[in-house]
Amino acid sequence: MSEVVYVSRVRIERLRGGHRRAHLPLGVTVDFGIHDEIAEHYGKAPGEFEPHAATLDYVTAAAGG
Repeated sequence: MSEVVYVSRVRIERLRGGHRRAHLPLGVTVDFGIHDEIAEHYGKAPGEFEPHAATLDYVTAAAGG
């Protein structure tokens, strides 16, 4: 078995509704949440949440980078 070379130390803070804050290494924070297109998929009214990029948006950006 290979030796572990990196362990990600990330803490997720649940805020309100679908809003979450990720505390990343080096003191960086990133807000995740729901925007209208995703809110609608889950049966929520547009504008019901303060819009933030969704986890899917970040995963897509990371895969493309």
